Amino acid sequence: MEREKLKGWLYLLPAILFLGIFMVYPLVDVFIYSFEEGYNSASQTSWGIGTYNYSYVLRDPYFLQALKNTFILVIITVPLSTCLALAIAVGLNSIKKLRDLYQTIYFLPYVTNTLAVGLVFMILFKQTPYSDGLVNVVLGWFGMTPVDFIGGPYWAKMFVLCFYTIWVVLPFKILILTSALASVNQDYYNAAKVDGTSKFRIFRKITLPMISPTVFYLIITGFIGAFKAYSDAVALFGTDLNASEMNTIVGYVYDMLYGNSGGYPSYASAAAIILFTIVLTITCINLLVSKKHVHY
Repeated sequence: MEREKLKGWLYLLPAILFLGIFMVYPLVDVFIYSFEEGYNSASQTSWGIGTYNYSYVLRDPYFLQALKNTFILVIITVPLSTCLALAIAVGLNSIKKLRDLYQTIYFLPYVTNTLAVGLVFMILFKQTPYSDGLVNVVLGWFGMTPVDFIGGPYWAKMFVLCFYTIWVVLPFKILILTSALASVNQDYYNAAKVDGTSKFRIFRKITLPMISPTVFYLIITGFIGAFKAYSDAVALFGTDLNASEMNTIVGYVYDMLYGNSGGYPSYASAAAIILFTIVLTITCINLLVSKKHVHY
């Protein structure tokens, strides 16, 4: 028995070493950096240990703006993308002919380069000296005034960012939910139809409970992915996200390391630890909620 346990640990050893070197050690290192005040990356020295880095970051207007943008993005995109993906997956599951074709079409945006999709969205929404953008042309048909979605008011830019984020994450969620719906035992549906149960009640009492682990997985990964958003904003508004007021927490960390205001690894580490704490807290809350609403 001991020999079997040793054999099992030997199989796990490469994965443990990989996680330790590339995940655990960097996290510990970042945590240490976040408390080193005045850290100089060239000389590897600091002038003290304390919580100044955290107080600076939490008072930095750029970080507060990034925090606001990230929370708006999370609150809007995660529920909307999950509900929309569930509705589309249910519709695809009810289609008998050309189901595979439709699934492929919906999955295409997921394998498309993020920056390429961002350029398409800029063509749709950005005003130029020659055109107001395709979206504004459509709005003009209904008598609405053109809106500068890329360089205009904050709400317009946030709308485009949320729309873009939902568009990017939707295909993956549709694929996962379609697979989950296909795995539901048809005997439950047949029994419900014999009893004359309505389609809405079948969906609420059978479909949702049976696929609830998958929905929960998508919500958890959706929260984590939305909190890590950065490339989406860059694809739409360029690299100077502070100027456009569309930066995210990950973008703030990058700017503190390599951007125009870069060279401050201690501030970047403090912001990264704050992000880690937020994501960990929300994940724990979701895990507690899942105990009542997820059926395994």
